[in-house]
Amino acid sequence: MKKILAFFIAAAVLVLVVYHVLIFYDNNFRYGRMRETPGVKPHEEPLLVMEKGVVPVSGGEASLRATAAGALVPKVEMSSGETVTRGKSVYLTFCAQCHGINYDGQGTVGQSFKPLPTDLRSAEVQTSSAGMLFKTVSYGIPDGRQPALYFIITEEDRWRAVAFVKSLGVRE
Repeated sequence: MKKILAFFIAAAVLVLVVYHVLIFYDNNFRYGRMRETPGVKPHEEPLLVMEKGVVPVSGGEASLRATAAGALVPKVEMSSGETVTRGKSVYLTFCAQCHGINYDGQGTVGQSFKPLPTDLRSAEVQTSSAGMLFKTVSYGIPDGRQPALYFIITEEDRWRAVAFVKSLGVRE
């Protein structure tokens, strides 16, 4: 019985010693004072006030994605020569690898696909609305090979690429 009592007294003394060592360390050493670190008191200083308009609350990709293709309004003048020229540059940079320089789906990468990428001068593409083409370029084709490009190409450049494709006309 004396051995058990001695064991518990020794354990209690050890716990007290460890506790006092930790308190001494916390009060006297530069490191380890958690109660004084910025992570513990982040709101003791006034929060920064964000200027109005910094975070968008309307518009953006979410609203474009949710808008029906027929209701989308181009951000650029679709028939402008500058728009079509810039659209061709965007096409050659991002689209020609699959759709090809002849717009027939026989690009360097596209010719290895089965089925081939869409012929951009086909009646199906040329009769599609600009909004539908914009959504296809932006968000891809579900279960298809057309990748979503909204995070790579700016909204205006996507509209310019659509203007360029629409300017090609139907293949004769």
